[in-house]
Amino acid sequence: MAKTYVEVLSGASSFLEASGKEGYAIEYLFLARKNWNKTQWLLHMREEISSSDEAMIKKDLARLMENIPPQYLLGYEYFFDHRFKVTKDTLIPRPETEELVALCLSMNNDRESKNVIDIGTGTGAIAISLKLARPMWQVTAVDISAAALKVAKENAETLQAVIDFKKSDVLSGTSEKYDVIISNPPYISQDEWDLMDESVRTYEPKTALFAEKDGLAIYQKIALESRDHLKIDGMIFLEIGFRQGIAVKEIFQTAFPEKKVSIHQDMSGNDRMVVIA
Repeated sequence: MAKTYVEVLSGASSFLEASGKEGYAIEYLFLARKNWNKTQWLLHMREEISSSDEAMIKKDLARLMENIPPQYLLGYEYFFDHRFKVTKDTLIPRPETEELVALCLSMNNDRESKNVIDIGTGTGAIAISLKLARPMWQVTAVDISAAALKVAKENAETLQAVIDFKKSDVLSGTSEKYDVIISNPPYISQDEWDLMDESVRTYEPKTALFAEKDGLAIYQKIALESRDHLKIDGMIFLEIGFRQGIAVKEIFQTAFPEKKVSIHQDMSGNDRMVVIA
């Protein structure tokens, strides 16, 4: 008896869930490959599935069982309504980081020209999204990984964002002063390894995830180096782990006693961002 799209995908989803994996991943992957939106899916879901589509689902299911993130299988992820190329050399952009970008934009909505730097740019998602939203800003993006910078440059070219990319360990590769310093640095401690999803542990770049000193090492370096690179009235925006709010606040309050350091929550109510202003 012929199978429908919904039958095949439901079976694949149940198989993933029975194996302790995210069942929705196979539907997400299939709809992206077909370039179907939700309405198109509703129109096609009870149709007889083609042999080629069933074979595609079977192949993707096998790769998802290997814990390969669907974004790496597709080669892209959307961030702030822009499509970014992702590879094994870059962290997959996440919705929490979109909130960091939105917070930065909301606190800098005067439309004046600003000198901005994104530390640990990865795919370039933060820097490029800021530049596209504020074309008058001069945006620099740095990363310690040459491979990540190559991907970021490609994304900037594709999205027509003029960004100054530099290979740098935090701020060591620049001599300028900035109105805005923004970063989603590595902040996971080695003690949290067992809490990480298997796909993240296996495939995403470790240098973009983990940091020494209970995940606080890069924050300490940013705080130290920002003293020489932040303008007097400048601001710093940081993404943090949900358990790190107080510790990161203390680091930056010590480095910038004259400024207000505040912790902000994400849409789930977790501590997720720190602002120094």
